[in-house]
Amino acid sequence: MARRTRGRNRPRRKRTRRSFPWFRLLLVLLVAFAGYVAWLDVRITTQFNGKRWSLPARVYARPLELYVGRVLTPAQFTSELLALKYRPVTSVSRPGQYSRNRDVFHVATRAFTFWDGEEPERNLEVDFSGGTVSALRDRKTGKPVSLARLDPVLVGSFYPAHNEDRVLLKLDEVPAGLTNALIAIEDRNFYRHHGVSPLAILRALWADLRAGGVVQGGSTLTQQLVKNFFLSGERSLTRKINEAIMAVLLELHYSKDEILQAYINEVYLAQDGRRSINGFGLASYYYFDRPLAELSVDQYALLVGEVKGPSYYIRIVPGSGAIWCWM
Repeated sequence: MARRTRGRNRPRRKRTRRSFPWFRLLLVLLVAFAGYVAWLDVRITTQFNGKRWSLPARVYARPLELYVGRVLTPAQFTSELLALKYRPVTSVSRPGQYSRNRDVFHVATRAFTFWDGEEPERNLEVDFSGGTVSALRDRKTGKPVSLARLDPVLVGSFYPAHNEDRVLLKLDEVPAGLTNALIAIEDRNFYRHHGVSPLAILRALWADLRAGGVVQGGSTLTQQLVKNFFLSGERSLTRKINEAIMAVLLELHYSKDEILQAYINEVYLAQDGRRSINGFGLASYYYFDRPLAELSVDQYALLVGEVKGPSYYIRIVPGSGAIWCWM
């Protein structure tokens, strides 16, 4: 009887329910995320430090050489200037312009790279007599010039497999008017954020909710560069997350000026048959038939306007300067 009582009074062991290992799961997810970010970081630095663009091979004609005694008529010289897209003006003020007073020409030549070195821009006076160059002077100094070259005519190009074309520019070669317009329109806080702008994202989200659709993107210039350079154009949450992470990583490795220079050379601005027009350097030739440095302020604004959607807001007839706009 006593034994039974002791057995009955023995306390029962409570069964403990094992809790789900949330901490371990969170730790695994954090490690996986860190590994994914590290992989994105390697991808960014590998591609951005390496050969960023495959440029087409370009074939040029011989540069026109000017020297006293050169057999050349004023009519032939005018044809050469027009083939090089030099613009006739009444008063020459910048490279790529010329004026003519009978047999005397005032020409502001463009700088270019020749096989034997750099050819600087010059401010020349060229006199003709009897079908030859009779005098060649520097208008700034008044001293005679023994030899001057004009930039050669582009004959043709051989494009890489992806058919992208661009004219690479350094940031100090880009007019301040264009960079100021680009930053003001596309990302006014470019020099103050670190790749992403939370306020811009919230502002764009609020505008989209009010409109019932996508009307604003909220992307910074850095995010746009990441999308154009590394990612596809699909609209998905996964791509937007990757875009934001890679934008922050890009700004950790590179300066604002390096990112802006890459954007200026990468952005898609037109389609010419199978050839895509990338970067403002080539877009200037495509739309206006002249280098970027020779454009006016309103032309800079039109090129920047093309960033929103090439040939959507405006239509510029290539090479003619004729512009059609619609809303």
